[in-house]
Amino acid sequence: MSTALILVSGFLAGALNAVAGGGSFLTFPALVFAGVPPVIANATSTVALLPATFTSAWAYRRDLASASNKLPLRPFIIVSVLGGALGAWLLLRTPDSTFEVIVPWLLLFATVIFTFGRTLSARIRQRVQIGLVTLVLTQSLIGIYGGYFGGGIGILMLAMLGLYGLDDMHAMNGMKTILSGCMNVIAGLIFIIKGAVWWDHASLMLLAAIVGGWAGPVLARRVPPERLRLFVSFVGITMTVYFFWRTYH
Repeated sequence: MSTALILVSGFLAGALNAVAGGGSFLTFPALVFAGVPPVIANATSTVALLPATFTSAWAYRRDLASASNKLPLRPFIIVSVLGGALGAWLLLRTPDSTFEVIVPWLLLFATVIFTFGRTLSARIRQRVQIGLVTLVLTQSLIGIYGGYFGGGIGILMLAMLGLYGLDDMHAMNGMKTILSGCMNVIAGLIFIIKGAVWWDHASLMLLAAIVGGWAGPVLARRVPPERLRLFVSFVGITMTVYFFWRTYH
């Protein structure tokens, strides 16, 4: 049963990440349900979804070039790498008992950001605009969160880029993809070096996620993206409620 759960969650996560995001809402709980300790489950999920990071980065390579004409990428890459490394280090320093208490709140935060982030960002953008220094500092905080947990980081980055004044969605997606890739890669490397990955589970999930990533565009042609986002939000809400019940019941 656990093998099937890991394979299905990996496949669906790969497909969702290719078109809507939110795959970690599936992979992290699946690993916990399969008996993986919470901290190890989070690290294993990050490593299992790394191939999708490279695929997305390659797909957005032209848009990234467009983004580099609007913003200096180097400081954002640096703070994303440093933040991702710090977040990964903090995760590995967190006892499982403490992380179990934190997880429901992380899931709640990620679900709210994923579900309402775009709407809130559009409303705030009408009243607030930030400068380059604030954007870089905010990205460093997002990097730490990304290395530690990571749910909803794509929406967070798009929101902050919008507050800075960017409106080219392709360029913003390109920058979001490469920066989230920097966080995930450095965090994944730290998890691997520190032996925080359960490879039996990670290997199955990784292969399933690759297949799911290929199937994602087919899924996108059949199901409107907004419906996929509603599905991810539903999963996020369900997992949040479950983990609150599991932790505080």
